[in-house]
Amino acid sequence: MVASPTDRARDVLGPQPAPGTTPPDEDGTRTAVPQLEAMPTAYFTLDASWRFTYVNAAGERLLASSRDDLVGGVVWDLFPEAVGSDFETYYRRAVRTGQPVSFEAHYPEPLDMTYDVHAWPGPDGLGVYFQDITARRRTELAAERHARRDALLSEVGTCLSGTLDATQALDRLADVLVPTLADWCVVTLVEDHPDGNPRRLRDIGTAHHDASARPLVERYASLRVAALTDDSFVMRTLRRGGVTRVPGNATDSIRAVLRPGEARDLITELAPDTATVLALEGRGRPTGLITLFNGPDRGPLPDDDLALAQDVAARAGLALDNMRLYRQQRRLAEGLQRSLLTAPVQPDHLQISVRYVPATEAAQVGGDWYDAFLQRSGDTVLVIGDVVGHDIAAAAKMGEIRSMLRGIAVATGAGPAELLREVDLTLETLRSEVVATTVVARIEQSAEQEPRSERTVRWSNAGHPPPMVVRADGKVEALTAERTNLLLGITSAAPRTESTAILEAGSTVLFYTDGLVERRDRSLALGQAALVTALESVAELELEDLCDEVLLRMLPPNRQDDIAIVAVRLHPQDGPRPPEAGPNAVPDDVPDDVPDDPTAP
Repeated sequence: MVASPTDRARDVLGPQPAPGTTPPDEDGTRTAVPQLEAMPTAYFTLDASWRFTYVNAAGERLLASSRDDLVGGVVWDLFPEAVGSDFETYYRRAVRTGQPVSFEAHYPEPLDMTYDVHAWPGPDGLGVYFQDITARRRTELAAERHARRDALLSEVGTCLSGTLDATQALDRLADVLVPTLADWCVVTLVEDHPDGNPRRLRDIGTAHHDASARPLVERYASLRVAALTDDSFVMRTLRRGGVTRVPGNATDSIRAVLRPGEARDLITELAPDTATVLALEGRGRPTGLITLFNGPDRGPLPDDDLALAQDVAARAGLALDNMRLYRQQRRLAEGLQRSLLTAPVQPDHLQISVRYVPATEAAQVGGDWYDAFLQRSGDTVLVIGDVVGHDIAAAAKMGEIRSMLRGIAVATGAGPAELLREVDLTLETLRSEVVATTVVARIEQSAEQEPRSERTVRWSNAGHPPPMVVRADGKVEALTAERTNLLLGITSAAPRTESTAILEAGSTVLFYTDGLVERRDRSLALGQAALVTALESVAELELEDLCDEVLLRMLPPNRQDDIAIVAVRLHPQDGPRPPEAGPNAVPDDVPDDVPDDPTAP
């Protein structure tokens, strides 16, 4: 059984006299006072009228008064700050119930001490033993503050590192700050203006400790930026950085720097008593602002909390700046990627559709590419590929190998396998360190096939996921090769093989990069099976709609890789090109019709 604080006190102090008395010794005389005077624990007694009847020497020291000043005086008169405090509550409880009490309580100035108190009721009043635990309590409070600080900063770090989206991060940050640092708050994003002047503000995150007031805060935040005057506390902080404090009567002070309108009315209804605006600084530029509001019950932000808020602001400012730089890099990389992905050709009775979707995580852009062009013979070449890596360097290498491949294909008229061999040799000659997976396919048609609107697809696969063909009847199958060839760029000695398949009118062939089917929570095989299912369910759609639906069904919300797809549909040749396929788009020097023998020189 665990001993109570009162029991522990008895163990330390031993049997104690009833309040207002001294214990008899063996001959019946009262001689305990010397022991009470000598013990280091403070002790005093109160009679039924709450008057001091005895105080030992240790009690005089802790109460900062002599016994002559204390004995005979009423405790509530001599120590008025005890009225209504834990001291009065527990003392009266002990007398009322007849049970001892133990508690810790702080008495303010002039004593400014925290005491560990044990009180025993008796027939004549109350005996009280107490110790000064101020130093211990200050140490405990400091540890609690440090723990609270560490916990808040950890939570701030989690909310800022858990996303690369500034809007999402600031919305989470507001919830972290309330109620730990304030009754309610508004978190503001400073966005880059197109003209380079970083002064476009958006109030993003809001929070209020009172759930019923949250709609008011959200409405206020939606209107505040437009209502700010140049002299507002927000704009002042934006210009000079640091911290701006509105120490009292904040409602009137903020109203005075808001333009007339609903925002001014809402701040009156929200009625903050104090406010603190902190700038979020990036690398030499403001990235955001935090405005903390407190009501009259909470009062101004204490110095410890202000220091913590400034630490939060510093971390948030750098995190937002990193997000800004990341967005810039993403736009640059994605722009480079898209600039290299030109519009596909549109040969007669072949409809080609392409898509590129950047990742939503990490570097955001990689080396995925598609291509669709004509050789001089009139044959259509389709390419899908993925350079190893996920950064701007990968995008640049993608541009290098894509240009190399299409240049060799047009100049030589080579078939897929020969084309890949030539690219391997060229990469080796140029000492290029590009490594990529790819599928090169050529759509061919002989004179015998033309009346049947039938074509042959000839392809070579360099370590890439197999294309999918959707037959005219809706059946889906993978275009798998008998042998898997090495990736491009590994060695020029790698053998390159070709495979062929017959395609009837109405067939669709889909080429894709691995981001469409592979992700961390799913294997490549399961992803390919899911793609087959998706294609079967959308087989009857127009080609553009089919591509959109496949992406919609296959892509997770957070894409870990960029994705490129190119799809070709074979339309019947016994009539004009269908309207949904759009107009023809072919180079002027390429014949409109195919030669009698596509393999002839």
